[in-house]
Amino acid sequence: MPFASALSRHPVASEAVGEVAGAVLERLGERPDLALVAVTRHHAGALEDIGATVEAALRPSAVVGCAAEAVVGTATELEDVAGISLIAGRAGPVLELAIEAHRAADGSWRFVGWPLAHDVEPSVLVLLCDPFTFPTVEFLRRLESSHPGMPVLGGQASGGRGPGGTRLLSGRRVTSAGAVGVLVGGGVEVEPVVSQGCRPYGHVLTVTRAEGNVLYTLAGRAALECLVEQSRGALGPDEIARIGANGLYLGRLVDERIVDPGPADFVVRTIVGVDRSSGAVALDDRVPLGSTVRFCLRDAGTAHDDLRHSLHGREADAALAFVCQARGARFFGSEHHDARALERALGPVPVAGFFAAGEIGPVGGRSFLLTNSATLALVRDRPS
Repeated sequence: MPFASALSRHPVASEAVGEVAGAVLERLGERPDLALVAVTRHHAGALEDIGATVEAALRPSAVVGCAAEAVVGTATELEDVAGISLIAGRAGPVLELAIEAHRAADGSWRFVGWPLAHDVEPSVLVLLCDPFTFPTVEFLRRLESSHPGMPVLGGQASGGRGPGGTRLLSGRRVTSAGAVGVLVGGGVEVEPVVSQGCRPYGHVLTVTRAEGNVLYTLAGRAALECLVEQSRGALGPDEIARIGANGLYLGRLVDERIVDPGPADFVVRTIVGVDRSSGAVALDDRVPLGSTVRFCLRDAGTAHDDLRHSLHGREADAALAFVCQARGARFFGSEHHDARALERALGPVPVAGFFAAGEIGPVGGRSFLLTNSATLALVRDRPS
């Protein structure tokens, strides 16, 4: 498979990028079609030089990257230490993107740098965004209209601690706003895998009254009343206690035409507040009137089982991994959890990625901005 990856723990950026670029060059050779590099905050200030070194050493057609809280490699997640993760490969035609978002006076968004016409027939978009300035949800909605069915995979960069702190790499240019990405043509097969780490409980309900992101009634009853009743009826005391520790979640059915939906058909949203006086429940997203919803449980055991199930029977020659920054050792209680789950399922294939401040991936055939998830791009060489 014409892909290679490398990971460095060296605390000096010039030494670290030399290690990963040299290792990938030795295994792959020059002129790959694309390269993706992720660095921890320790190397964020040197990202421009890191990108220049990768370009000079490998001479890829497209290179993108970002600074993140932690980086991912084959069987390894580097948290709270310096790290650089690099992957490069021959994937057929690609198009490097740097996208700016501008807010118009009427509140609408205009995206500069997203091509209306191009030579690449895209099979997937790999997208890295600034969480503070880029309207990821609006951009995904726009893509749904212009490129229906095209999966978008990636994440929001987690390296910045506030506006202006993000570092995104496109070619040799580093920016603190907008988004960067690569349109990948049909030279390889890319299979999206999204593990939201949740287990639905109770039974499905219909949204009967909602305003914006606030749910007032489900199946004609107060939303909070339904939440309490279903939790008590479907969960044990230990599971109810974990709800308090890990948060409240609600899954929304993406495609209402599905007769017997499974867990993978629901996009999970976070319950951000409740109003005991009205019985209302507030989410971090809008849920349209008439939507089918179901409450969800998330904890380390559920997330472990969900990722293992999502990867069961999959095969790949390489993988890109975008893992929520809320996962990792603090969540699972052990290091390298998601990276090692990938290795157990796929073998020691080239892997690179980062811990994201919001993951991007398809659920039910549509791409969403997610939380607490592991979003993976499994890459396979096309049969000749």
